[in-house]
Amino acid sequence: EVQFVESGGGLVQAGGSLRLSCQPSGFTSDDYTIGWFRQAPGKEREGIACISSSDGSIYYARSVRGRSTISRDNAGNTVYLQMTTLKPEDTAVYYCAVSNEPTIPGRKPKCETQGITYWGQGTQVTVSS
Repeated sequence: EVQFVESGGGLVQAGGSLRLSCQPSGFTSDDYTIGWFRQAPGKEREGIACISSSDGSIYYARSVRGRSTISRDNAGNTVYLQMTTLKPEDTAVYYCAVSNEPTIPGRKPKCETQGITYWGQGTQVTVSS
């Protein structure tokens, strides 16, 4: 059974920063993409940052590019999303997710909801103005 331990959500003031952590377990693929998605009230879930297991290639959505950093620990077991200069429009439930679709070294990973194999339970991030 695939499980995720997500942490780091909460209430943050606009302009502040946070770091989300995700520790997945239970899947055995060596070729996968792991990343963060978010869903704001009344909006579709969107992929905001994903990293490929093959070579660490990274995708950022335009909405967070330049103020977000996705990274993995040395063992590759935990994935982090550091976000700065938070805005009220960043308020959403943030989900860690894994896709087993084959990655292509040298290319940015696919970071779309259609390709996701496993979802975390989500963590709420609220940015107050």
